[in-house]
Amino acid sequence: MKIRVSAVQYPLKTIQNIDEFKLYIEHYIKTAKEFNSEYILFPEFLTTQLLSIGDEEGKAFPISYLPRFTNDYQQFFSKMAGQYQVYIIGGTHITERDGHLYNTAHLFHPDGKMDTQDKLHITPTEFYDWNIKAGDKFQIFEAGKLKIAILTCYDIEFPELSRMARAKGADIIFCPSCTDDRHGFHRVRYTSHARAIENQIYVVLTGTIGSLPTVDFMRANFGQAAIITPNDLGFPMGGMLDEGMINQDMIITADLDFELLQKSRQSGSVSTWQDRRLNFYERV
Repeated sequence: MKIRVSAVQYPLKTIQNIDEFKLYIEHYIKTAKEFNSEYILFPEFLTTQLLSIGDEEGKAFPISYLPRFTNDYQQFFSKMAGQYQVYIIGGTHITERDGHLYNTAHLFHPDGKMDTQDKLHITPTEFYDWNIKAGDKFQIFEAGKLKIAILTCYDIEFPELSRMARAKGADIIFCPSCTDDRHGFHRVRYTSHARAIENQIYVVLTGTIGSLPTVDFMRANFGQAAIITPNDLGFPMGGMLDEGMINQDMIITADLDFELLQKSRQSGSVSTWQDRRLNFYERV
């Protein structure tokens, strides 16, 4: 079985209204469908672009304003998933529950179903400057032929979550990210490769590019999409199926081969999942 996936290097830029945002998003979905993609990944903090619309005085909305766009965001992406018959990981959007803000990834199904996964590890900027709360529930989603996990940016830097995802049957981790400099970018990129090797799974990663000059903490973005494999015979050298050009407006697409993945797990050069010494780890 092969599955085609696309990842969008989404360029943040100031917009005038929500219709402009929707126009840009549909453009990338149409592009992915022209390549016959079945799954499309957008980056973390995708909807911070809506903050640049601003108030009557031209001042950007604060992060706490984003939940007011939740219904529009969810309805629009649900419509796109149904209209184009594709699974969409719509990046992340700031949601509000019980008076708390959460950084929430959304998975939109072609049949209208919607799943959500809160970010589980919160960066200092999210916690101290944006008052975002960490989620406390981790799920694996059935999306068509696949079981997938969504680990948002900082979450991929914690190996325990990826181990849990593989143990629950996930074969792909989708990682929407947002990093503002090379240090942050490489932390997410290198650990994504580590998670693919450790767990013998695919990782689909992307990040924001561009800038929002009026939105605090979104003025700088450093990003690159990548479709990452285990490192073994049959897979591309370096475990890279495809990658974008850094900080360029573009979309990448590749086929994930699950027969090859299973073969690698059963008879590859190494068996990093099977060879775990769980009893030893517990003793130590």
